[in-house]
Formats: sequence, C-alpha cells, structure tokens
Amino acid sequence: MRLSFNMKFNAGLDGILNTQNKMNRAQDQLTKQTRILTPADDPAASAKVLGLDQNLEQVAQFQNNSVLLKNNLALEETVLTNMRTSIDKARSLAIAAGNGAYTENDKKAVAQELKNIQVELLDLMNTRNAEGGYIFSGFQDKKQSYSFNQATGIYEFQGDDGQKALQISPTIALPGNDSGKMVFENVDARFKTTAAVISAGGATAAEVSVTDQSQFDAFYKQAYDSLTPANNDFSVALTAPSNYEILQNGVALVPPVTGAFVADAPIQFNGLTITVSGAAAVPGQVDFSLQPPEKKNILTTIGEFITALETPGLTNFEFNEAISDTITQVTSSASNIDSFLSTIGGRVNVLDSVFGTNEDLTINNKSYRADLSEVDYAAALTEITKQEIALEAISNTFVKVSGVSLFDYIR
Repeated sequence: MRLSFNMKFNAGLDGILNTQNKMNRAQDQLTKQTRILTPADDPAASAKVLGLDQNLEQVAQFQNNSVLLKNNLALEETVLTNMRTSIDKARSLAIAAGNGAYTENDKKAVAQELKNIQVELLDLMNTRNAEGGYIFSGFQDKKQSYSFNQATGIYEFQGDDGQKALQISPTIALPGNDSGKMVFENVDARFKTTAAVISAGGATAAEVSVTDQSQFDAFYKQAYDSLTPANNDFSVALTAPSNYEILQNGVALVPPVTGAFVADAPIQFNGLTITVSGAAAVPGQVDFSLQPPEKKNILTTIGEFITALETPGLTNFEFNEAISDTITQVTSSASNIDSFLSTIGGRVNVLDSVFGTNEDLTINNKSYRADLSEVDYAAALTEITKQEIALEAISNTFVKVSGVSLFDYIR
C-alpha cells in the first residue's frame, strides 16, 4: 500500500491531537477536581452525583432555615423572659398595695411605678425582628402588635394568630414565632360574681366576695352555663325562723345547701363568702350571678389597677376587688408566658437534634459524592506526565517524518 505524504501527515497530526486531548482532559480533571467531566464519562455515577447534589442543596436550605428559626426563637425567649421580670414587679406592687396602710399619695406613687412597667411591657410586646417585622403580630407582621385605643381605654391586639413555620427536614416544620393572640390575649380574667343585690326582705346590706379563688375557680368552671344564662343566677333565700338556702335559678341545689342564718355571720359557698346584715333580714332574699368569663391582656389588667389606685374614695371592698383582679390576672399572664417559654425550649431542642442529624447527613453525602466523582490527584498527575512525554515523542517523530519525501530517497 502506498503511503502518500498527506496520509503520513494526517496520521502524525491525529496522534498529536489525541495525546493533547488526553493531557487536557487530565488537566481539566485536576482543575475541576472531578473525574466526571461529562455524564458520558460515567453515566451511573453521574446520575448518583446529580441526586446527591440536589440532596446537599436541600439540606443546606434546611440548615439555613434552622439558623433563622433559632435566632427568631432566641429573640422571643429573651423578650418573654424580660416580660416575666416586669410582670413579677407588677404583682409585687399589687400585693404590697393591699396591706391597708397605703395613703392616697402612696397609691399614686405605686400607680406611677405601674405606668413605667406598662410602658416597658408595651415596648416588649411590640418587639421587631431583624427584618423589621413585629414578632407577635402573626402573619400580619407589618402591623404593630399592640396599640392604645383612646375610645375604649384599652390596649388592643392588631395582628392575627398566624405562626410562620419553616421546614428543617423533609418531614419536620417548626414555627419560628408565637402570636400575641395566644401568648397575651388568651388569658382568663379573674372569675367572679356580680355584686350582691337585696331583692326581698329587710336586710340593710349584703356582700358576696371570692375568698378562696382556687376553690371558686373550680366551681365556676363546672357551674357556669353559657347556653342558659339563667342558670348562672344564684340566691340566698332567708326563711323563718333563721335559716338560709342557696338556690340556683330559683331551684334548690342537689344536694341542698342550707344552714342557720345569723346576721353578719359569713356564709361559705364554694370559695365565696356571703354576708347579710340587718335584724329584719328574715324573711328575705339576696341575689348574685356568675359573671361571664372574659379575656384580658396584661396591659389592660395593669391599666385597670392604675385607675383604681388613682381613684379616691373607693370602698375597701372595691379596692380589694381591684387588687384581687390584678394579682389573679398577672399570675395567669405569667403562667401563660411560662408555658410558651417551655414550648420554645422544646422547639430549640428539636432544632438542635435535627441540625446535628443534617450535619451528619451532609458529611456522609459529601463523602459518598467524593468516592463517586473526585479525581485521583496522583493518577491525574501521572497521566499528565505520561501524555506530555508521549506528546513530545510524537511531535519529534512527526517533524522528522513530515520532512521526508521521495526526493530524499532519490538523492
């Protein structure tokens, strides 16, 4: 077979180019730190690497979400802890105000302290996060959580009950906030009765007061009837010669609650103390009712007590009722905050656990990815050296061969 000059030239050039391509490929593997430059290099490994990359990207997003959630929860925890301290101060002031020795000036001084606490609490309840959102406003975090309504004289919640959850694993999403509607609004005001009313007989005065709040609370929760309001009406029926019986909606209780009546002597009934005065009280009747349940936030509770402190001429009964309302409601507010602090702690524990699991998963996936795709540096360097030597040899041969023609042999 005759070998033309073009055939020899092209064969030599192909050898140079092939060797150059092999060397370039090895250099690309080193530069890109992967042995798989195209899916065709290893289709099975390439598909696995693609899946691992997607998984690593997803886990990285989960980890970013975890960091964001933890920061938000840490902020809320700090705010609620500071609120707890302020509420404890308010409770101490309310207890001290009930010692019976405070003058009107003393009460005004306490009122001023409570105003300062109220401002502190309002500021904390309107806390914003790093993005400028109000942390207790739910989904409506561009709205200020609380503001004072001049018309009603109370502090009103302006957000909603939304919780913003973020995914921290394929199956777990955790809320990074708690709405003020649940933390501050979902707090029962003190359960109590209406004032005693003398509806029959010659009694000169009658009074009903809660003297054992926990006992009355248990009775109230069992007895209050939201469907039939008349069942919330109670009476002390006084009959000759000197007896009393407690009635509910005009009907005797089961079992009956009866006893001997003595004017001005206390009648005990499920945490209530009822007193009726007057020698001509028998026969007669004194009525009272269970007040409907209501919710009050801590700002409104403190505001009402400030009003009581600044109102001169309140009877001892009225002032003591204000103190009881305040102590009960600030205690309930504190308990609700404690409950949410506990919930936050639980979420943080889950976050830490899942974060650690995701870190381990990331390490394992990166290790597996490296086994599938990372270049063997020693092998790649050896390949480059080998191809460089081959390229030099082929190039030298090509130069010599391409320079030879038939005329060289004739000569």
